[in-house]
Amino acid sequence: MADNDKLEVLRRLDQFRQWHSLEDKRYCLICGKLISGRQVQVTGGTRGNGPLRLNCPTKKCNSIPMDWMLPTNEVLAKVEKLATEERTAHQLSASAVTVHKSKTAPSHKPRDDFMSRLLKFASPFKRYSWRL
Repeated sequence: MADNDKLEVLRRLDQFRQWHSLEDKRYCLICGKLISGRQVQVTGGTRGNGPLRLNCPTKKCNSIPMDWMLPTNEVLAKVEKLATEERTAHQLSASAVTVHKSKTAPSHKPRDDFMSRLLKFASPFKRYSWRL
């Protein structure tokens, strides 16, 4: 799909937020990734499967424009913090070992799962949601 056509489709189908260019970013509340208009998947159409739809490009994420929010400075800071925590946890789990009686075995430290990270991220936004 041509860039101009894709931008027009984004503008027409995303009734929640405006798209000014394909470089505009959105934060997906489902998968926790930052996505650009260029990455958004457009499916369906006249030769496709029914009407046009917008979907998150992340594998196994079924979010739609309603699930995306504008990445404010607060959101970007939280995304960076979560990414740093995830990298640190991954490095710790990959490098940590337990040595006991000359035997080495991987350490099994509990890591946050996806839902706990999502809840931790979304909790500050709950107090503002009733105003919308």
